[in-house]
Amino acid sequence: MRTALTAARECERSGDVPVGALVLDPEGTVVGLGRNEREAAGDPTAHAEVLALRAAARARGQWRLTGCTLVVTLEPCTMCAGATVLSRVDRLVFGAWDPRFGAAGSMRDVVRDNRLNHVVEVVGGVLERECAAVLDDFFAARRG
Repeated sequence: MRTALTAARECERSGDVPVGALVLDPEGTVVGLGRNEREAAGDPTAHAEVLALRAAARARGQWRLTGCTLVVTLEPCTMCAGATVLSRVDRLVFGAWDPRFGAAGSMRDVVRDNRLNHVVEVVGGVLERECAAVLDDFFAARRG
């Protein structure tokens, strides 16, 4: 999670919301890293999770990320939760809960929806305060 937090903090230079993500292979090696790049890339799908999943798929040479873990500083939105399911990631670990847009247990629970073709194990609240503080600081600076 600390690696994901470092990636999140790197977003601030581009004005992107500071969210970082990484994918660990079954042995625990980082095979994909991402941070929000919507503003930097002008791409509405350039969320940290999507970029980390893409990088992991390239590194592994396949889109199925079976046995892998996605680690992200903020509970994924619906799009990212869907990408997590479709990539066949086994486990999702996230820091801060997102009661407005979260799709891993807060607002929705896409990743554990038994109607879909894959169900993901979820571990939420890891380094929650630190992850939330990065976001709180970002938005406080924008408002103040």
